[in-house]
Amino acid sequence: MAAVLHADNVILQSTLEINHKPHLVTLTHSQLITEGVSQVSTSHGRNYEPFIRESSDVLELTEVLGVRLENNSSCATEGARVKDPSKGYMVMEMMPLQMNIFTIYYLTKVNKHRWRYKDISIICKDQSTCQLWVDSIRRILANMDQERPKRLLVFINPIGGKKRANKIYSEKVAPIFDIAGIYTEVIVTKRQYHARDVLLDHDLSKFDGVISVGGDGTFSEILNGLLDRSMRDAGIAQTPLSDPVSPRLPVGIIPAGSTDSIVYTTEGINDPVTCAVNIVLGNTLGLDVSAVHQRGEFLKYSVSFLGYGYYGDLVADSERLRWMGPKRYNWCGFKKFLSKNSYEGEVSFIASTDPSHHPRDGVRCLKGCRVCKKAGESKSKPGEKSTMLKTKNENWQKVCGRFICINSHTMSCRCALSPEGASPSSHIGDGCADLILISNCSRVNYFRHLYRSADRTSDQFDFNFIQVFRVKEFKFEPISKEDTADDKTMTRNKEGRSQLRSPTIKNSVWNCDGEILDHPSLHVKVHCQLIKLFGGGIEDSGKEDVIQCPPCCSRSGR
Repeated sequence: MAAVLHADNVILQSTLEINHKPHLVTLTHSQLITEGVSQVSTSHGRNYEPFIRESSDVLELTEVLGVRLENNSSCATEGARVKDPSKGYMVMEMMPLQMNIFTIYYLTKVNKHRWRYKDISIICKDQSTCQLWVDSIRRILANMDQERPKRLLVFINPIGGKKRANKIYSEKVAPIFDIAGIYTEVIVTKRQYHARDVLLDHDLSKFDGVISVGGDGTFSEILNGLLDRSMRDAGIAQTPLSDPVSPRLPVGIIPAGSTDSIVYTTEGINDPVTCAVNIVLGNTLGLDVSAVHQRGEFLKYSVSFLGYGYYGDLVADSERLRWMGPKRYNWCGFKKFLSKNSYEGEVSFIASTDPSHHPRDGVRCLKGCRVCKKAGESKSKPGEKSTMLKTKNENWQKVCGRFICINSHTMSCRCALSPEGASPSSHIGDGCADLILISNCSRVNYFRHLYRSADRTSDQFDFNFIQVFRVKEFKFEPISKEDTADDKTMTRNKEGRSQLRSPTIKNSVWNCDGEILDHPSLHVKVHCQLIKLFGGGIEDSGKEDVIQCPPCCSRSGR
């Protein structure tokens, strides 16, 4: 179907060669239109070139990654006949064929989550025409979308995950940034907190974004560095009564870690090329961040998960088994399942005031999420009173007991082992966390819960020993009681059964985005869409059994 053009929209129009065939190529402010043509003979003079339009294709410029002028030295060669008088016959001398070619790189979708790019090479009659087309396309790409980054600060963690971050960046990501004409300053981290320390003192004014090439831990370090920097620049102390200042720069992730949960949750896949494409296009999502304090002292920011009990013990045990790589998590998880420690404590929280959504409502956080869009529009504007002060008069609820684990999810935390996530209906930008309290129970029932976490169709919270709440803020205090028995103490679990408990284990540790926090007493406050993350959101899977919510984004991605 031929495109309908108005003269005012046409910027350039030329007859160029594509795939060795003439095409009428038209450039507008939003499209590149190529129409296959065949010339017909005419007697109207050599300046008149009539043609018949055979087919047309339309390429939206929003899907163009970049355009590049090809090097003539890499082109083919042509032969020229030269007479050699000394030999008395003609010889063939190969000479470079000067061709004027530019290449357009554009996006194509290979499945519902994965993006790739293709290219189309166009031959012009002369160098000036070729340069004109390249300059015109680049100018439109630069002006049509001001959100596209032009300069990026990139951190590579060479030892995270499977230790493939350098290879992933150089082979899959750097070529895409080069095509898009993005300047990058690359820093390979040499130690823990290297990226955070650089962000605290580096000149960030010349960059449009910060990129993490690594796992969730590397991203967490960069996130904390940026937020620490923004709070320091604003002259605001990090206390439970202060609202964090959003960094100016968006953050992007190129997955190269063990689980890549944040990328799975925001992209639906841990594919480096897809993540790089969303960075180039400037697609961003508003991401909630939790501020973690311990008795008034600021500890760090968390963006995905806080776990006490089972998941805290798991990550603590895995630290001495780093030589095993990602497999250490499976091994330590199995050991901690067998030991099944439980801990006494008191959880107090402020529940969400929005009754329209709940951790078990079946609503997934997909591209164009209405829940997150509404939260982003209603969050506090700069200069308003602290949201912490606003919540002082809200009702605090309390739950006391003995827990196998206490989990807080500010996102669903999808991964390869749990396709829908540990909390499938959690939203990345609603200003709330899903608080999951798993009381003491038998190993069999706890295993049933863990098994359902990997099942897309099951409700892993449908047990009488599990309570789930959507909260804006929560506190935890351990309850340590001296054991009166000499060896072991008899307790009763949530199901009413008697069981033996070891008297020596009183407190666990917190797993904060994969990092250990030794302080069992915590105060956690969720801040709505505190940072912008380069990402496009998860496309709708099309399943009828999943209630859709159209991305949790501050700006709609593709």
